[in-house]
Amino acid sequence: MKKGIITKVSGPLVEAVNMDEARIYDVVEVSANQLIGEVIEMRGDKASIQVYEETTGIGPGEEVVSTNMPLSVELGPGLIGQIYDGIQRPLGQLAELSGEFLAKGVTAPALPRHKTWEFMATAKVGDEVVTGDILGTVQETDIIQIKIMVPPGVSGKIEKIESGIYKVEDTIAVIAGQEISMMQRWPVRQPRPFEHKIDPNEPLITGQRIVDAFFPVTKGGTAAIPGPFGSGKTVIQHQLAKWADADVIIYIGCGERGNEMTDVLMEFPEIEDPKTGKSLMNKVVLIANTSNMPVAAREASVYTGVTIAEYYRDMGFSVALMADSTSRWAEAMREMSGRLEEMPGDEGYPAYLSSRVAEFYERAGLVECLGSDERQGSLSIIGAVSPPGGDLSEPVTQSTLRIVKVFWSLDYALSHARHFPAINWLSSYSLYQAKIDAFMDKHYRGFSKLREKAMGLLQDEDQLKEIVRLVGQDSLSDPDQLKLFTAKSLREDFLQQNAFDEVDTYCSMEKQYAMLGNILSFYDEALKALDKGVYLSEIEGMEVNNKISRMRYVEEDKLPEIREIQEELQNEFRRLIAKREA
Repeated sequence: MKKGIITKVSGPLVEAVNMDEARIYDVVEVSANQLIGEVIEMRGDKASIQVYEETTGIGPGEEVVSTNMPLSVELGPGLIGQIYDGIQRPLGQLAELSGEFLAKGVTAPALPRHKTWEFMATAKVGDEVVTGDILGTVQETDIIQIKIMVPPGVSGKIEKIESGIYKVEDTIAVIAGQEISMMQRWPVRQPRPFEHKIDPNEPLITGQRIVDAFFPVTKGGTAAIPGPFGSGKTVIQHQLAKWADADVIIYIGCGERGNEMTDVLMEFPEIEDPKTGKSLMNKVVLIANTSNMPVAAREASVYTGVTIAEYYRDMGFSVALMADSTSRWAEAMREMSGRLEEMPGDEGYPAYLSSRVAEFYERAGLVECLGSDERQGSLSIIGAVSPPGGDLSEPVTQSTLRIVKVFWSLDYALSHARHFPAINWLSSYSLYQAKIDAFMDKHYRGFSKLREKAMGLLQDEDQLKEIVRLVGQDSLSDPDQLKLFTAKSLREDFLQQNAFDEVDTYCSMEKQYAMLGNILSFYDEALKALDKGVYLSEIEGMEVNNKISRMRYVEEDKLPEIREIQEELQNEFRRLIAKREA
C-alpha cells in the first residue's frame, strides 16, 4: 500500500504528500503510533488530515497510511449502556488497556467481540427479503429488544438462517449468497436511508411542565436550548435525557466540562426509568468528548451520535438525542477552518457553518422505515447552544434557530432569581404548537384552552409590572391585582420545577393537566367572587391557596388529592360569597 509522508503538523491538522490514492473523508493512520485521522481536504497528492488524538511529538517525514474507508461506526448488539469517545472507542476498555490517561494510538473495537448474544430468528429459509426487513431479535438489555435487520444494499432469498448463540461477527444468515452478521458498519457523515418522512404530531413527553404544557417538541422534532453560562442548559439536558418518553436515549457531551459527564455517569445508573422500573442505563448510549479531549474529535462525536440514533430509529424505536453543546462543535470547525486557511465568515466561523448545522438537525424526523412491515421510527434532536455572553445574535445560535422548530430561551435573570428551569415564557416558542394542541385536546379535554389562558395571564402580568414599577401595585384595580396574584401562582407553583426533588423532578401529563386546571379555576372563581363583593385580601388569604402551592409535591400515585382541590375551591368561594351576602 502506498504510504504518505508528513510535511507539516499544526495542532490537530497534519498535511501529507504522496496521498494521491486517498479520498476526502478517508480514515488514515498517522505516524508509527497509528493515530486515527480523517482526510478533510485534497489538493493534488497533498492531503490535509484532522487527527482525532494528541499530535505532540509527531514531525515531518513520518508516514501516513490510508485505510481507504470513511469514518464509520459499528452498529449491533452491545451499544446500549456503553460510554464512547467521539470516534466510538469504548472508554471503559481503553482505560483497561492504558490506564486512566489514554496512551496514543490505543484503540479497541466498539462492539465487544468476545460477548455472545442469543439471536431469535423471525424470518425463515426461502423468504424473499429487502433492505430493512427484520431477520430476528436480540435481547440487548432488560428493556431493549433490538431487531437484526437486512443491511442496506442487500436483498434476495434467505438461503440459511438459524436461531442460536452468536458473537457479533458470526454469520447468522445467508441472503442471495451474502453472509450476514449481527453487526453493520455505517459512514457517520452519510444519513441512514429510510422510506419517507412523515409529519410528526405526537408530543415527546419530558415530564418538565414548562416544556410539555407551553413549548412542546414532537417525537421526530428538533429543539434548541440557547443560554448564557450558568443558566441551566446542562441540567435541562440531563432532565430531558432522564425523563423523556423515548425508547432509546443518545447523550453527546461535546466539548463541555468533564465533571458534567461524570454527573451523568454517577446519576443515570441510579435513576429508575418511569416506564419500566429498570435502571435508566438500560436505554442510554453516552458519547463523551469533553473539553480536555482532542478538539477535532468534537465534530466527529456529533455525527457518531446521530448515526447510532438512526440505527435504533430504523428498528421502529422512538429515539431522543441530546447534544451538549453544538457551540463547542462549531468552535472545533472554526479552529480547523482557520488552520486550513479558509476564508472566514461571521466571527471567524467557516462560511459553511449554516449548512453543517442544517445537515445535522435535518437527520431528525418521524420516518417510515425501510422494510416490508411498514414500521415507523422517530429521532428527536435537542441541542444546547452556548452563545458567548448570552448573545443570541451570534452565528451558531442564528444558524440553529433557522433550522429548529422549538426555541427554549434560557434567561440569566430567571436563573439569578433561582427560577428553574430558567426558560423565558415570553421569548420561547414552539412551531409544533397547533399539532400538539390537537393531540392534547384529544387526550385531555380543553387542555389547549387552559394553556392559552395561562399564557395570556403571564403576558398581561408582564405589562402590568410596568405600571406597578411606575405607580405601585395599590393603584391597580382588584381584577388586575388578581391577575398578578394568579400569574405569580403560575410561575411559582407550575412553571418552576425542582430537578433535585424526588417528586417534583418529573411531572406526568395527568398531573400537569390537574395542576393547571386548579390554578385557572381559582382565577375564574375569584373573578366571580370579586363581582359579588368579596374582598381581594379574603381571596388571597384562603386556606386552599396553600394546597395549590403544594400541588407539585404530591406524588403521582396520589393524583386524586390534586383533583379534589377544585371542589374545595368552589366550597370555600361559596362560603366567602354567602358570608358577604349575609
